[in-house]
Amino acid sequence: MTFKPLIAASLALGFAATSAFAQDCTPSKWGAEDQIGSANLVSAERTLEAAKLIKQGKSMPLGIVIGPDTPAFPPRSLSLQIVQPNQQGGQKLSGFGYEGNYNDDIIQTWIGIGSQLDGLGHLGENGQYYNCLDEKEISAIGGLTKLGTHAVPPLVARAVIIDMAKHFGKETMAAGEHFGEADIKAAMEAQEVTVNEGDIVLFHTGWTDGMLESEPTAWGSTEPGLNNEGAVYMASMNPMAVGADTWGLEAIPAKEGDKVFYGHVTLLKDNGIYILETMNTGPLVRDGVKEFMFVLGQPLIKGTVQAMINPVALY
Repeated sequence: MTFKPLIAASLALGFAATSAFAQDCTPSKWGAEDQIGSANLVSAERTLEAAKLIKQGKSMPLGIVIGPDTPAFPPRSLSLQIVQPNQQGGQKLSGFGYEGNYNDDIIQTWIGIGSQLDGLGHLGENGQYYNCLDEKEISAIGGLTKLGTHAVPPLVARAVIIDMAKHFGKETMAAGEHFGEADIKAAMEAQEVTVNEGDIVLFHTGWTDGMLESEPTAWGSTEPGLNNEGAVYMASMNPMAVGADTWGLEAIPAKEGDKVFYGHVTLLKDNGIYILETMNTGPLVRDGVKEFMFVLGQPLIKGTVQAMINPVALY
């Protein structure tokens, strides 16, 4: 069974209810002109502290390999073509001083596929985004005029993994299985994980390890994750970013009574906290890693809402 129609219908209802009038809004704690939210927490001091977590000299990619068959939130898709310009019929590029040949690639894609950074202009409410910015002001067809991910500085910080699959006593959590403040606190206490202001917090649910290859359709249409209350609790900890080994962070189908993907609104719009999706936490969990140095330099494409990423865990 797929829940894609459920997701689409829920979002359509939410967007249809958008008011033409701006709702009351409190400017960001970083100032009324701020556009980078929790990235303000990047600092030399936090970077130096994070570097102290490199004990073994190991590095691990947190991104997954993507392609045309990677499941994605509809109607997102990816198409890749490899071309050999001006080399039809076996022609060679003699202008190089030798008979050269080369391949180039052309990609047509939605950016929100696979491992990604959700920028602060991704999801809002009632026509409004982070720091009281109105959709009519920032949402241009040629790219966001504000809140584009190109403006986000490199995210370098201490990162922690909270193993929710372990907390629930399983390898892979079930679709729609959700967690909030009580479960997060219990998992952190049992696993001796602490979260400081400015940290990156990643939840391990086992979803990508257990489902991406074996059941890709289910992987891309349902997921375990945060409930609405859990997102509020995470925001209260003032992290730099919150992510998971799932494609959308929150539980789908949502907990009964919860708003669909409302954790995105809580984190992005209300608090300026970035979201990291499809983080490949499995290898780190198997290596016994609970904290590490997180380094992300995203593609600098002006005005993008999201960014395809492959952060590096150093430990």
